[in-house]
Amino acid sequence: MIRHIVFFDTRNATDSDAVFNGLSLLTGIPHKLHLEIGRNLKTDPLPGPVPDFVVYGEFESEAQLAAFKAHPLYQQSIDVVRPLRDMRVAADFDAG
Repeated sequence: MIRHIVFFDTRNATDSDAVFNGLSLLTGIPHKLHLEIGRNLKTDPLPGPVPDFVVYGEFESEAQLAAFKAHPLYQQSIDVVRPLRDMRVAADFDAG
């Protein structure tokens, strides 16, 4: 199983709902085992960069993750979110 985790922050707090809605487009992609889009609760007391959003997905294989990223809704999400975000950090790992 591949776990896909991505952290985002917004340039302007006023764009928060637009970023959330853009990321939520990803839930319509069928090529996944599980996918969650969440707003960071920001409860960590340590200083440092703090993301506004987390995308967490589970995929049965790298091929399924690639199919997810090739779906048109993935590009639609990018088109909405990219102009409104500053930071994006992604990690994929084999949880097999």
